[in-house]
Order: sequence, then C-alpha cells, then structure tokens
Amino acid sequence: MKRALLLVLLVFGALTTYSQKYEEIDLWPNGFYYSNGRDITEPFADSTVNYKPSIRVYFPDKEKGNGKTILCCPGGAYQFLALGHEGYDWAPFFTDMGYTFVVLKYRMPIYNHNVPLSDVREAIRVIKENAEEWSVYRDQIGIMGSSAGGHLASTAATHLSGNERPAFQILFYPVITFDKSFTHPDSRSSLIGMNPPEALIQYYCNEKMVTAKTPPAIIFYSDDDATVDPLNGVIYYNALKRFKIPASLHIYPSGKHGWGYGNGFKYQEDVHKALRSWLESLDI
Repeated sequence: MKRALLLVLLVFGALTTYSQKYEEIDLWPNGFYYSNGRDITEPFADSTVNYKPSIRVYFPDKEKGNGKTILCCPGGAYQFLALGHEGYDWAPFFTDMGYTFVVLKYRMPIYNHNVPLSDVREAIRVIKENAEEWSVYRDQIGIMGSSAGGHLASTAATHLSGNERPAFQILFYPVITFDKSFTHPDSRSSLIGMNPPEALIQYYCNEKMVTAKTPPAIIFYSDDDATVDPLNGVIYYNALKRFKIPASLHIYPSGKHGWGYGNGFKYQEDVHKALRSWLESLDI
C-alpha cells in the first residue's frame, strides 16, 4: 500500500501501565475528495484543530484478535478533536477484548458538511483494503463516536449503504438531531452553517434517517448533561426500535458531558461492563 505510514510505540500515562503499539496512516496521500478550504498536506501534524487527516490503528495481541474492528470518531463540536479521552485512551480497553481499534483524526468541516463523512468513508475503505494484512473481517467494522463525533458516527450508520455501512454503532453522549429545540447549536452551525436550508437540516437529523438496515446501537448519556440533551439519545433509540433494530440506551444519574474514557466519571465501571456485555451479545 503506497501510503505514508508511521510505526511508533505509545506509552500511556496514569490510566495504563503498559505499552501499546500502533500504526499511523495518512488517509489521503493523493489529495482530498472534498476540501474544507484549509487543508494541510503534511501528514501526522500534532494539532487537534487543523491537520492532515489520518488513522491510528491499535492491534490486539494475535492470540486475542477476534477479527472485528472499531472505527472511533472523537468529539469536539466539529471544531476540534478530543483525541485523548474520547479516542486514544480507549485503545487498551478494546484491544484487550480482541478488537482492532482505529482512531480517526477527521477534518473539521469549516462549513463544508461533506468533509467529515468523506474522511469516515475513506477510513472504512482503508480498513477493508488492509483486512487481510490486519487479520480483520471486511464486514465486521463498527463505528464509535462521542458528542459531535457521535453525530458523525450515527451519520455513517444511517447514511452509508452497502458495504460501507458499519456493522454496529457505539455512541457516547452523541448529538443526533439538528432540530433547534434540543440540538447542540455549535455542532450544528459548525457542520451546516448558521442559516442552512431546511433540506440540509433534515438530512442531518439522524433520527429521521433510520431504516431497517441501520446497524445495532448502544448509547450512553448522563442525565445532567447540559451540553447535549439526552433526549437526542431517546429519540434515536425510539427510531431504532420502530424498525426493530437492536438497541441499548443507558442514562446515568450524573457525570455531565464529555467524560470519555474515565476522566473521573463515577459510572466508568458500569459503562465498561455494559459495553462489554453488549459487544459480546452482538450477532454479527
């Protein structure tokens, strides 16, 4: 594969006590399909705001590998990326379960709404392209996202079709709707602008895009989240159930917004237990 590729060794800090290998892959070595007008051509920049998109791929030990992949979209209101606690910090949890865990550093839309989803689609294509080398199944790629990254993940789950469609979705306090009454205003305006046409608003109300082919979902919120109203998850859960899509919704009493992996979240162990059980129950 003719791609810029960086093989490094990541040593986690306080939350983990062992090393984690990963590969970092330039997502668009030959130019972008869509542009946000500020595209950077140099790969592997450290910025979480403006950078060339890439994927960081964490592999399980060979004896643990289950052939399944999770593509992770960190949040940040479509303005930046919380790459640590909503991305990289999750790697040991999933690789220990046998998953290949892929964190997507996707571009900010800067009012071109096509950009983030195009990075997701390319990431899925790259995973499939490397399936044999990475010992993963092409039809067992799930998607995960937090906050605005949850909107992007649920967009992929509801808008992509055929062999691009994810096999399952893991959503942490996701933005789901662009209905003004309970959306996250910054995520909405960053993706589609301040005065978008009604058709574009409806297009990104992901609860309205659910079909019988939408993949199973597990959804997590805190009841006191004042940033993304948990009603986003409720309406998505209801939409999934209308189409008989397996879904699990968890709303914890407290925690507010943005807890990600740990981060002092009181119910971290409950989340991990529920997530493990749900993943083990999936019939894919």
